Amino acid sequence: MNIKGFSALLLGLTVAVGCTDGNGGIKENVNTREPDAKYVGQAVGNFSASEWYPGGQLGTTDNVTAGCYEDETPSVTNQGLLTAFNLGEAAFERKYTTATAPFKGLGPAYLRSSCLDCHPGYGHGKRQSEYRAEFGNGYLLVIYHPVDGQNSDDGPYVSEVTGMPQTKATYPFLPPIDEEQIVIQWLPVTSMESGLPMTFPDGEEYSLIYPEVTIPASAFHTSPTPYETGAVAFRLESTIGIIGSGLLDAISQDSIREQYRSEAAHAELNPAFWDKEANDFAPTAWYTLAAGRFADGTDAPAGTKMVKKFTYAMTRASLQDGAGANAIWNITNVSRSDRPYLYTTKAWAKAMSENAQVIAAIKADPTSPYYADGTDEGIREAVLNLLDPSTNQFDNQWHNFEPEMGDQQYYNFMVWHRGLSIPRARNLNREEVQKGKEVFNRIGCATCHRPSWNTGNDNYWKPAVYADKELPRYQEQTIWPYTDMIQHRLFMKNGIHGSWCRTTPLWGRGLSRINTGAEDRLHDNRARDVIEAIMWHGYSKESDAYWCTEKFYNLSKEERDAVVEFVNSI
Repeated sequence: MNIKGFSALLLGLTVAVGCTDGNGGIKENVNTREPDAKYVGQAVGNFSASEWYPGGQLGTTDNVTAGCYEDETPSVTNQGLLTAFNLGEAAFERKYTTATAPFKGLGPAYLRSSCLDCHPGYGHGKRQSEYRAEFGNGYLLVIYHPVDGQNSDDGPYVSEVTGMPQTKATYPFLPPIDEEQIVIQWLPVTSMESGLPMTFPDGEEYSLIYPEVTIPASAFHTSPTPYETGAVAFRLESTIGIIGSGLLDAISQDSIREQYRSEAAHAELNPAFWDKEANDFAPTAWYTLAAGRFADGTDAPAGTKMVKKFTYAMTRASLQDGAGANAIWNITNVSRSDRPYLYTTKAWAKAMSENAQVIAAIKADPTSPYYADGTDEGIREAVLNLLDPSTNQFDNQWHNFEPEMGDQQYYNFMVWHRGLSIPRARNLNREEVQKGKEVFNRIGCATCHRPSWNTGNDNYWKPAVYADKELPRYQEQTIWPYTDMIQHRLFMKNGIHGSWCRTTPLWGRGLSRINTGAEDRLHDNRARDVIEAIMWHGYSKESDAYWCTEKFYNLSKEERDAVVEFVNSI
C-alpha cells in the first residue's frame, strides 16, 4: 500500500526558473513559481474550486507523489471497505501460480501471471520494442482478418487464438503463440497524410513514430493457424489507465445519451452505437448483464441492459462486468464461480491434442488431469475435451471444474478496482496553466475531451456472486475526467483495430512518469509526449479531430507549451 500524507506539498515549493535574456544571459526571478498548497480548494483564475478535485470529494486523493495511482478513494474509507480494498490490491499485484493458494489456477494458456505486469505503477503501459509477457509490458496483440486490403484497421478477430491472444502456457503445453517470433518495428513518419508540415510555423520540429508488427505462421501452435483461414493483420493495444474507473462507471447512461445527442447534431458517430435517425442508442450499443442487484437494493434480472462504455472498443457496460472483471479471469486464465471454465480456443486444443511431445509428457505423469486411461488415444481425447472451450464449460467424463478464485476474493478485487482514486490537480494557480486551459477550450479540444460530468445517484449494478455486498459509491459528485465517453476516428497510420476509439480520459496523466517511469500516450504508446499525441490527431484530414489539430499547429510556441502544461496539471 502507498503511504499517504501531505508530502505532495513538496512539489509546490517555490522554484526560481531562469530564462535567457536574448544574449545568452539569465534573467533573475522572471517566473518564480508560487506553491499551489495555499490555493487548493479555491477558485483561481479560470479554474473553479472543484477542479482541484477531479474525482470530486469522494473520489480524489490529495497525494500527488510517486505511488499516488495506488490510493483508495475517500469513499472506500467512509464506507468501511479499506480491508477489502487492500485484499483486492493483493489480487491485482500478486503473481498467480499453478499450485499456491489463494493465488492459484494459472493457465494452462495465459497472457500474464499478474495484473501488475500489464499495468506498471497502476498506469498506462509503456512503449516496448519487443513483445514479452513480463513486468512493464502492457501490450496486448490484436490479430484479425483485414477487410479492404492488408493495411486495413478493420476486420473480424481470428478464431484460432483468443480475443486477447496468449503467448504463455504451463507445462507440458506450448503457448498458442511463440512470443520469441513476434517482431515489433518502430517506423518514422516522414510526412503527414493530411499535409501538415512536421515543423511548426515558428521553426520547432516534431517527430512521430508508429509500430509495425509481424508474426510468421510458424509462431502459431494452433490447428489450423490463422494464416490458413485468410489474410492476417496485427495491431498493438496497450493496457488502459485504471485509475478513477469507478467514477466513470458512476456516470449515468441518461447523461451519456444526452452527450451523444449533442455531438450527433454536428458530427458522425459510430452507427453501431448511435442511431442518427432515431436520435437514440442503436440496438448494438446495449450490453446484456447477468442477474444481479443494483446499489439501491433493487433486483436486476437476467437480461438487464446497460449502454457500453468501457475499453477502447466500448465492449462492456458496467465496470463490474467490464475490462477488469474480465481480465482477472482471462489474463491469468483463473476460473471463478461465475466463469468456471477456461479461456482457450478449439484450434489450440486440437493442436495440443495432436502434439507428440505433449502426449508423451502427460503419459509420463499419471497424476496429470489429462492422463485419463494412460493410452495415447485416451490422453489425446482428454486434452481435447479439457482445452476445447466448446466442451470445457460443462461437466463431463473428464473433469469437474472447481472455481480457482473464491467469490470473496473476487469481491475484494472489485472493491479495489472501483475504489481507485484520482490524484488532485496541480498548479492551477499558475498563469501558464490557466492560459493552457483557455487555449485548449478555444481550439476545440474540449469538444471530445469533455471536461466534467455529474455522477448522479451512481446506482451501480453488481453480479449475483456478491449482490449482498456494497462497493465504493460516488453519488452526486462533479468529476473532471476530460472525456466524452464516445468513440471517434483518428485514421492514424497502422491505427487502432476497428477504427473507432473511445476518447481517453486525461485526468491524472501528468503524473504518469513519476508513477510508471514513462509518459507514453495513445492506444499503442506511439506518442512519446503530449505534443506527439496531439499531432497524431491530425495525421489524416479524415480524422474527426483534424480541424482542432490544425488550430493547435498554428499556435505560438508559448500557447502550445501552455496547453501541454494544462494537460499535465489536470
